[in-house]
Amino acid sequence: MRTEHLAELISSVPTGLWIGGEERAGSSTFEVHNPATDEVITSVADATPEDGIAALDAAVAVQAEWAATAPRERGEILRSVFETLTARAEDVATLMTLEMGKVIAESRGEVKYGSEFFRWFSEEAVRIGGRYTHSPAGTGRIVVTKMPVGPCYAITPWNFPLAMGTRKIGPALAAGCTMLVKPAQETPLTMLLLAKLIDEAGLPKGVLSVLPTSNPGALTTALIDDGRLRKLTFTGSTGVGKALVKQSSDKLLRTSMELGGNAPFVVFDDADVDAAVEGALLAKMRNGGEACTAANRFHVANAVRAEFTEKLVKRMSEYQLGNGLDDASTLGPLISPKQLGIVNALVSDAVDRGAEVAVGGEAPAGPGNFFPATVLAGVPADARILKEEVFGPVAPIAGFDTEEEGIAAANATEYGLASYIYTQSLDRALRVAEAIESGMVGVNRGVISDPAAPFGGVKESGFGREGGTEGIEEYLETKYIAFTP
Repeated sequence: MRTEHLAELISSVPTGLWIGGEERAGSSTFEVHNPATDEVITSVADATPEDGIAALDAAVAVQAEWAATAPRERGEILRSVFETLTARAEDVATLMTLEMGKVIAESRGEVKYGSEFFRWFSEEAVRIGGRYTHSPAGTGRIVVTKMPVGPCYAITPWNFPLAMGTRKIGPALAAGCTMLVKPAQETPLTMLLLAKLIDEAGLPKGVLSVLPTSNPGALTTALIDDGRLRKLTFTGSTGVGKALVKQSSDKLLRTSMELGGNAPFVVFDDADVDAAVEGALLAKMRNGGEACTAANRFHVANAVRAEFTEKLVKRMSEYQLGNGLDDASTLGPLISPKQLGIVNALVSDAVDRGAEVAVGGEAPAGPGNFFPATVLAGVPADARILKEEVFGPVAPIAGFDTEEEGIAAANATEYGLASYIYTQSLDRALRVAEAIESGMVGVNRGVISDPAAPFGGVKESGFGREGGTEGIEEYLETKYIAFTP
């Protein structure tokens, strides 16, 4: 893409606060950097607690009107957002690559995936149900209906700057809720552009606000303590999620938490090894490994471990590091120097404990936060990389012998978001999928995310679901109305 077009694109993105459907200047700004070059892309307004309350004022002012808007009308607006996003897909993808670093092909895929939440929930808006029955004793009628929760606050992460927002905004708007979004400090531009596109698609003023900030704690505390907020939805680390749940308990906010992961990728001795390797690439290398659903550790039956490792090494060695805007690049930078340091430390720890670097393993000189596609063979059970979320392009491989050992290895974590298993036995697939402690299981496939499916985890990976028919329920309250005969 030409430099002049990049400059034109950046200049078209709101860099102020987006409050109630309008751009406003902030009292200060912070810089947004390109992780591939370390260069400053632009500066954006830095929201204060007072700005947050102004956005909440706007949301509260129109909540009743938006809730009363006909479901068909809400759905048509969401459908219009889907079409607007689709038409601007290349611009959104380019902006995402600039501020997050993922290669442009991945960004295009995220725009397609993220926009689908607006199409999906445009259809769910008109399917919010209820029921009418006679009371068993014959003393009256039972009417059950669904009502929007009310003003919502969404906190989104940097790794999927678009999709982590659309799968919260889509169901909230479909349910009749107003929403405030705090994007990650590293990647606010995509969400600000999305807000502008949603406005252009016809969303009434006040329904959506976007609040970039370098001080999320102060902003979030002000919103939670205000008392008018009714729902908090968060995607991010387990530690921050736990703190938010505690903080929100005083106001008894509805909460949904999509937290950390440590996804096992289990290859049994009867697996199609070639298919497992291709699935491993999808599960591990999507988003450069910076995904909560990324395969974090590979438990491979010893009978096929050597073959799997050899073939995975060959395929991983084909990845080309580079600026994500270059179509020849297949692996972009990590998000920050801090994340690069984390990945380096986990690899070093595994090697110090006896793991072998089969390919990659060493970060190149800067600029940029690059780390090569890496395979670690013979990783011992006490290595930190088998216990901690990697968030990088590193595949640690450990062996097992029996099915029971494979299941035990998969479940040996406090997390439970996603898991992957490869086997050619239907009986084993069902048996193992039921035994594995995670909210989502991919059977002989390396990509499981789907707007029509419920996304979420168990244990310390959180609670609540996004997507599917279940996703809109997170933004609805159940009301019972009693009638006499």
